[in-house]
Amino acid sequence: MAPQRRLRADAPWRQGWYAPAQALPSPNRGPRPEGVAVSLIVVHSISLPPGEFGGAQVQALFTNTLDWDAHPYFQGLRGLQVSAHFFVRRDGALWQFVSTDERAWHAGTSSHRGRANCNDYSVGIELEGLEGGAFEPAQYASLARLCKDLRRHCPIDAIAGHEHVAPGRKLDPGPGFDWRALQRALRWPRAFYPDGVLG
Repeated sequence: MAPQRRLRADAPWRQGWYAPAQALPSPNRGPRPEGVAVSLIVVHSISLPPGEFGGAQVQALFTNTLDWDAHPYFQGLRGLQVSAHFFVRRDGALWQFVSTDERAWHAGTSSHRGRANCNDYSVGIELEGLEGGAFEPAQYASLARLCKDLRRHCPIDAIAGHEHVAPGRKLDPGPGFDWRALQRALRWPRAFYPDGVLG
């Protein structure tokens, strides 16, 4: 699936769009509540069908163009309207679907440290992978670069997995995600991370 636009690498952010990412705007977005700052990053994992990597199905899902009849698994997703802000492929390639200035539909019913509706104040990043499975070094490198630039762009003070903001409902990215490796790359304070993930 061809990207619709790409920004100059010397202009990291323009109206919430990130230059290093391939941009493919999603309709699954909306305005953030007035006066609400982006302070949280939510890490997800996804592959379509589960365990299959490298196709364009995730991009199609996030842009409401997925062929529901192309695979039996897709029937359970029929009509779903979701999108993260970003998607990181296994090789580290980065796609963006929603401006960080807007609210992407990624976290659903959620709460972080007692604050509900995470979509209102978070950026969602999907990693191509199987829930609970391992992720590639290129993905950690791309994720770390993006997180650092997000913190320069927004008042980020926390990062969590989907499993932490929607416990019991979601399990991603799961035990295969190496939070300690991300913490070493970011060098953010331990207080930024969910309880228990750094040991």
